[in-house]
Amino acid sequence: MDKTTHFGYKEVPTEDKEKLVKGVFDSVASNYDLMNDVMSFGIHRLWKQYAIDIANVKKGDAILDLASGTGDLIKLYHKKIGNSGRIVSSDINEAMLDEGKRNLINSGVLGIEFVQANAEKLPFEDNSFDLVSIAFGLRNVTDKDKALSEMCRVLKPGGVLIVLEFSKTTNPVLEKIYDAYSFNLIPKFGSWFAGDEDSYQYLAESIRKHPDQETLKQMIIDAGFDMCEYQNLTGGVVAIHKGIKV
Repeated sequence: MDKTTHFGYKEVPTEDKEKLVKGVFDSVASNYDLMNDVMSFGIHRLWKQYAIDIANVKKGDAILDLASGTGDLIKLYHKKIGNSGRIVSSDINEAMLDEGKRNLINSGVLGIEFVQANAEKLPFEDNSFDLVSIAFGLRNVTDKDKALSEMCRVLKPGGVLIVLEFSKTTNPVLEKIYDAYSFNLIPKFGSWFAGDEDSYQYLAESIRKHPDQETLKQMIIDAGFDMCEYQNLTGGVVAIHKGIKV
């Protein structure tokens, strides 16, 4: 791994990024759901529902959701399979995992396993899951290639990977509007609603440092997946990559 990596637009020592990202999510955890609704005008819920729909989960499946946050995807998985299978909510950040646990229990979603783990070093056996998902979390991982390889390792043959992430817009006009919104309004929303402008400045910058659609597709193939396809949502503001391990 390189000795330095990006933290937003800053170059930082590679070993420091995990701690810096932890600081961001420690800060935003208690306001995370509110800010997601504010920043996306609620559209993030439609993106997540669509990701679940194309995942085609079925009763009895074993599911691992990484960077699980406050548990939005876990709720949707639970609606599909109930307690018929295994659902694991995993996040590297303890504050986010605790927030997700409270949120899910308060929503009546029970029987979920909660595991604090780094996506680059997953504490699960080979061929353990039918589905691995990560929504709006891959861009915060220090070594994305290593994390994708780990996701492939823990998937069963025939298993599916779903990556839902901000990506590169395909419309030049939309790109200008989106850039203006991201860098002028999102940090201000962070200040007004969460009292934390710097963390939301980082989150806006981290989107721009994330690989584009084709680059991420190739990274998924290189990580050991046999097939990968993606779909753009909202003009490429968000993309869903679906990888298959044969």
